[in-house]
Amino acid sequence: MSIGRSGESAGRGIEVRHLRAFLAVADEGNVTRAAARLRLTQPVVSRTLAALEQRLGVRLVDRSTHHLALTPEGVAFRDRAAAAIAAFDEALDPGELRHRPLRLGHAWSAFGPYTTPLLRRWQERYPQTPLELLRIDDRTAGHTRGEVDAALLRGPVEAPGLVTEVLFEEDRVAAVAADGPLAGHATLTLADLAGSAVVLNTVSGTTTVDLWPPDTRPAATLTVANTDDWLTAIAAGRGVGVSAASTAGMHPHSGVVYRSLVDAPTVPVLLARRDAPGHPALPKLAALAREIVARDAVE
Repeated sequence: MSIGRSGESAGRGIEVRHLRAFLAVADEGNVTRAAARLRLTQPVVSRTLAALEQRLGVRLVDRSTHHLALTPEGVAFRDRAAAAIAAFDEALDPGELRHRPLRLGHAWSAFGPYTTPLLRRWQERYPQTPLELLRIDDRTAGHTRGEVDAALLRGPVEAPGLVTEVLFEEDRVAAVAADGPLAGHATLTLADLAGSAVVLNTVSGTTTVDLWPPDTRPAATLTVANTDDWLTAIAAGRGVGVSAASTAGMHPHSGVVYRSLVDAPTVPVLLARRDAPGHPALPKLAALAREIVARDAVE
């Protein structure tokens, strides 16, 4: 990202208050809430953010919607701003460095069966850095909008500037109506599901009709935008679904039963982060996630 205008050194005239205002807006997604957090007025925060953008020569925040979103340049600059503020605070008070929360996004099912162990062990080892688990219904769980520091994702994910690491492979399950004919089967195959409409979460899900062989693909599909609507449609008998196995434990529903899908490929569970310095606790998060998965493998 190139910032700064011709003839000027990048960052000239930028002060700590500019960075704090930008980070508050980035975190809150709203100038009013950012102003309350900073104990300033809304016009002051707006002017400070505009001044920062003018000095950098780039637009950092997309103001076209009610919920403010970071531009690609804003996403990239957020890590730099956070690192600069952390260094400034540490220099002033190295004994009591204020650690900002580590925001871990997910679109659904988080870390599956490892979610609770991850949260508990993180709290035990790193109580000075809160780990915030955030569900955000998009394919990168808020990464592309700069809403999280890292994300737990499923399936292949391609996004500019995103680095991923496979933590484990997860089996797939079929989700069917609890009072439907398929609920009586102990296990199911993709062919068993092909006679029904398939409910597809096209926003954050991993299942598409390409999961089926060309000669046994479902005749009909129903698209939804999140896990909640996916479950509701299946419970109502409008179709069947396919998901990762952890969905059964993380998203129980009285109208839905889950059955092992014996012939479907596994789903990779990924830890994703931006290809930038990012939050200083990210290496600890990755190491702990690997440790928890490895410990389960030997037990």
